[in-house]
Amino acid sequence: MELLKGKTALITGGARGIGRGIALKFASEGANLAFSDIKYDETARELEEELVAFGIKAKGYASDAGSFEDSEKLVNDVLNDFGAIDILVNNAGITRDNLLMRMTEADWDIVIKVNLKSIFNMTKAIQKVMLKQRSGSIINMSSVVGVSGNAGQSNYAASKAGLIGFTKSIAQELGSRNIRCNAIAPGFIETDMTARLPQDVKDEWVKSIPLRRAGTPEDIANVALYLASDLSSYITGQVISICGGMNM
Repeated sequence: MELLKGKTALITGGARGIGRGIALKFASEGANLAFSDIKYDETARELEEELVAFGIKAKGYASDAGSFEDSEKLVNDVLNDFGAIDILVNNAGITRDNLLMRMTEADWDIVIKVNLKSIFNMTKAIQKVMLKQRSGSIINMSSVVGVSGNAGQSNYAASKAGLIGFTKSIAQELGSRNIRCNAIAPGFIETDMTARLPQDVKDEWVKSIPLRRAGTPEDIANVALYLASDLSSYITGQVISICGGMNM
């Protein structure tokens, strides 16, 4: 269908997991792809090759989304290389899980920096581009934990809840310029991050999901495609939960 033909997307944390799934989906629908990760390594090079095979332009960048300076440089570099940025997916994120009594200040600070401050950095850097274009779609990756909380993840939950408030505020600020801002709240998704969990923990998680399965990066990518495309041209400021019914 090529729902994104002629558009350019920028995805942070795009070399792995959900970000990689979104990049491949967007490329299959005709979008040119810029993606960033904390380092440009063999995984990023392999993804770049996969994306180019769709017949689109693709390039990976080493950039720390938690750094305001890096974020501004990334947006400028992508703009110079691609000429436009129509879609921003704020996907970069980490976990440093622990109960509050054992959580260090460093654990708190790094999660807030990477998961929440990065959204401010990237959105502030890119808004001038989209304001000039008078169009754009910003997609922020939240979590069901940001909606309902979770023991042992107070830092992660706080960052993802803050992201939801940010999303709704930016939707109001930029809506008059035809710039949409929405959030996706994934549930239990099969990625390298969740693969490290003990099998018994994963089994218990699946039991709590009405659809009785974990989600996949493609499940997230399908909704991201909808929010990035003109199919969702009258949708902004929303949080779409993709969790198999776990968080009703």
